[in-house]
Amino acid sequence: VDPRGIERALENAFVLERIAPGMARFRLAGMHLNDLMGMEVRGMPLTAFFTPKAREDMTRVLEAVFSGPEIVEITLSAEIGIGKPAIEGKLLILPLRSDLGDITRALGCFATIGAVGRSPRRFEIVSVKTTRIRGVDTAAPQPAAVKAQRTADQSGFSEAPAPFVEAPAPEKAKRPALRLVKTDE
Repeated sequence: VDPRGIERALENAFVLERIAPGMARFRLAGMHLNDLMGMEVRGMPLTAFFTPKAREDMTRVLEAVFSGPEIVEITLSAEIGIGKPAIEGKLLILPLRSDLGDITRALGCFATIGAVGRSPRRFEIVSVKTTRIRGVDTAAPQPAAVKAQRTADQSGFSEAPAPFVEAPAPEKAKRPALRLVKTDE
């Protein structure tokens, strides 16, 4: 993932790593997510952003992202309380294929409207929209078959990668291998 393409959204962006069925933790997270929790969220589970009641729904959503694979767009609403004004938000989660071909990572964006107020902020799920990615084999191929699959089928995730072409070797100046050093002392 080249962050230069999403530089205006980096503070809201994150990368998740699947650690168990229905569970994912933050590998990378933008500053907005840290502001919502009032602490560094790297290493924390995504479900930490949700109320206990919404966590069960979120585990089902995460499992759909990684096993479907599915693109998920979630509309959120934060709990309201003393020092915690109303916040509405959107959460987008996009599955990523690893070098081995399995789907164990996800790229996402968490954007909110409203003042953060007192942290941590916990969210309820208002609605979930899923889009299944078609033409993707979810079974992880064996490492020997990975190279063949990379060139054969890249549908659903990205364009086909450019083939590797080795750069020509630079021409070296012709220097003799041995040199005679003579002193007249």
